[in-house]
Amino acid sequence: MAFVSRFRNSIRVRYGEVDAQGVVFNAHYMAYVDDTLERFLGEVGGLRDLGWDMMLKKIEIEWQGSVGNTDVIDVDMAPTRWGNTSWELGFAGSFDGELVFTATVLYVSVRLGTSETMATPAEVVEAFGPAVDGP
Repeated sequence: MAFVSRFRNSIRVRYGEVDAQGVVFNAHYMAYVDDTLERFLGEVGGLRDLGWDMMLKKIEIEWQGSVGNTDVIDVDMAPTRWGNTSWELGFAGSFDGELVFTATVLYVSVRLGTSETMATPAEVVEAFGPAVDGP
């Protein structure tokens, strides 16, 4: 089954993100993942009003291609697993319809302003939607 995106963020690669090989330096892909999540949260709005936040616990990235200066990478995101306090988001980045990278991020729900673990509120699960097969 193909990865079913719940949200897409298009990012234009900037000159400063490209390395000596002419492609995006690998650490910037984590920033693209984070930017995509933050844009989603901004569009949904209000989730932090629940006293909820999240912390990254683990990230896995696999590259299938590369992008360079001024290319626009489309980063698709969807939940791939829901637990009680932890959950995973899958990300798939593509350029011109070709897969460039996939990532899976394990997050832990915490009380806003702390690192105290909490159950993920139902409103958060509803906002992201049900889990799909990973990218």
